[in-house]
Order: sequence, then structure tokens, then C-alpha cells
Amino acid sequence: MTVYDVAERLPAVEVVRRRCKALAVLDAIVGGDYYTYDRAWGGDEAAAMRNGSGEEYDIVFTAGGGAFVRGVYHESSMFRYTDGGLWPGLLDGLPQEFEAMAAEPTFSGPGGTLDATFVLWRRAGDERWHAGEDIDFSPADDDEVDPDGSWLLDVLFDDIAEQYCTYAEEVHEVVLPRAAVGHVAAFLPLTGAVIRAINPAAAPGHVRVAAEKYGYPLEADR
Repeated sequence: MTVYDVAERLPAVEVVRRRCKALAVLDAIVGGDYYTYDRAWGGDEAAAMRNGSGEEYDIVFTAGGGAFVRGVYHESSMFRYTDGGLWPGLLDGLPQEFEAMAAEPTFSGPGGTLDATFVLWRRAGDERWHAGEDIDFSPADDDEVDPDGSWLLDVLFDDIAEQYCTYAEEVHEVVLPRAAVGHVAAFLPLTGAVIRAINPAAAPGHVRVAAEKYGYPLEADR
């Protein structure tokens, strides 16, 4: 899998946005900190993933309805071959409206170059996601089948609930109820019953505050 495969499978921008909010809420419930969401990222909104082992991604949702994604897989040969520099072609064809994000200091390495092994973007009105034109993954793809780390975005595909349950079991060593996780993944209004089903030890008030901060819908308990 490469960024081109991911570009074909990622859903529309608004669907990705909702799923990012759902992931942040699920982490708030289980007490994780992989997934976060910021509704006040300058004039835009941004989702982030940090796994604590050097793998990460950021998704900026622009006020105009577009989105820019950059991610880093530090074990990738693409990262090692360039000594942390940007792999050729990742930004080829990048629209002008996303150039500021590619130069964003928060996303840059010590030399000021974008820190990334994969990049995607989608303008408002686009029918699909885009990546750099004709990226040559060799010789990195001689070392790995999935050389650029874009598989980090797998969790945003249509099986988000299953993906999150697997993550929770591997990272937090808990088995989560699939139906309750699916409720959140489907962006349905959050209730105390759903929170308790996922984590009986969670503080519903704390989770509700986080969900409201992320822009996730809430429903009063009945």
C-alpha cells in the first residue's frame, strides 16, 4: 500500500472530519492520547495522531472545505534515505492554497523542510484525494511493501470501529464492545450509556466536555 492506494480509499473530507472527531472522543472515553482534534487551529481545524513511537499524522481541514494531510513513518526507508529530508515528488502538483501548510513550522524538521513520508490533499469540490504526481518509491519499496507509512490512515477507512477496537486491544489491552464503539464511529449523539458501555470507569462529565470541544454531537440521557 502507498499513498496512491490510500487516496482511492479515503472518503470525502466531511466524512474524514467526522471520523477524526469520533476517534478523539473514543480516546477520551478509554483514556488514550493517540487521537486529538483541534477546532481552533488558526482559522482552520486539525486532527492529529501521535503513537508515541515516532509515527504521526496531521489533517488540516480548511475553512474553505478542503483538507491537507501529512504523515511520518520514521521506520520508512524513505525517511532514512533522505536523512529526514523530503522524499522527491511528495509535493508535486500541490495546489497553491495548501502551500502554507507544507511550510508550516509545526510540521517541519530542524532545517525547515516539511517532515513527511506521505502527503495528500483534497480541495473543496474535488471528486477525489490527490498525492504527488508520479512518486518513485524505489529503492524504498525494495525494503518494504508499504514504504511510505500511509497505512497509518487505515483507521479512517470504512471499518473504523473494527480498527479502533483492534487498536484498543493492542495498546490499552481492553476488549471494547463493538456496538458501542460503532455508535461513536457512526457519529451518533453521545450518551452516558454509550460512555459507560465503552469504559465503566470513565467520567461522563469529562468526556462530554471533550466531545463538545471537538464538535461531536451530544444527547441528553433519558
